[in-house]
Amino acid sequence: MALFKHAGILFIALTAGLSVFSQSAPAIDENIPFLVTFGGNSSTAWGDDDFCQIFFCVIPSSQTNPVYIRIYDPDTGGELDEAKGEFNTIISFSVYAGKGCWSDTAAQSIHPTGNFRSGYLLSSKSFGTDLKYDKKWFTFGPFNPLEGEYVEKLGGRVFKIIAQGKSGDDGNIYKYFLSTSQTENTAVEGGNFFTYKYHFRLSDDQKHVCQIYPYVDDKTISIEVSNFDWDNDGVIRIFSVAKNGTLCNVSGENNWLVKKFPIVPEEKNSTIEIQFIKNQVLQVKNNNVVISVRNQYGISLPFYVVPIGGVPVYSPKIRMK
Repeated sequence: MALFKHAGILFIALTAGLSVFSQSAPAIDENIPFLVTFGGNSSTAWGDDDFCQIFFCVIPSSQTNPVYIRIYDPDTGGELDEAKGEFNTIISFSVYAGKGCWSDTAAQSIHPTGNFRSGYLLSSKSFGTDLKYDKKWFTFGPFNPLEGEYVEKLGGRVFKIIAQGKSGDDGNIYKYFLSTSQTENTAVEGGNFFTYKYHFRLSDDQKHVCQIYPYVDDKTISIEVSNFDWDNDGVIRIFSVAKNGTLCNVSGENNWLVKKFPIVPEEKNSTIEIQFIKNQVLQVKNNNVVISVRNQYGISLPFYVVPIGGVPVYSPKIRMK
């Protein structure tokens, strides 16, 4: 089993069988097919509000051998990507580590401004149309785990990877894997990915329910769930130990919707599940969505691809005030 330490509390977060899933972003259990980042000249109406996505990966302190960050289908111009006319888009991927990589408040903001590229740059590469990488893996690394920023409450050392649209107007569809191998997807035992603003592609299958997992710390008394460009594609529900599918307001085309929810004591230091349930009548294809969660102070809460403490289980004994 892998142990995670957060807010001074140890959680048994993963079983040995689930630890492999923690290495991918999105994780298999999230039922999300891909991440998405559009070119810097795109219209936000395609479902990307700022053309930049920031992910962090936690490497447990027990990991001493080199690690790799792998990207599936990093090029823009292949079978999976979303074209707007002829492909003309460049997306850069950059890996950062060291002091301030995570702890700089700009890195945790949902807006890519200020010193969001904090830490020091380990490696970077830009991709356009390149069949060599279409539906194939590109690998950053090897990286010494000791280069990551040590964060005690996160239980290890943190690296940051930023995907940013530099030019063009097409959508880049991709995913990550945290590996101990340069050529294969071999799990880093106890590793995990997290982000503060999730940009992702929904499944086109109307029977698929996607879910993501924000973590609520002990200082949170309320949350604001924000979703962008949902295109009215069904419903969004919130689950926790105290919420049994509470409905969240949903956004339409190219706009944000925000819904505030109270947090009861039993929900603190635990994970909440946000489910995306597609419309069973309309057939919305290539639906790209952005979502963030902030507490009462406006501080963004992290989404772990494998939930800290496990998927929440509703307890009817706990009542919302």
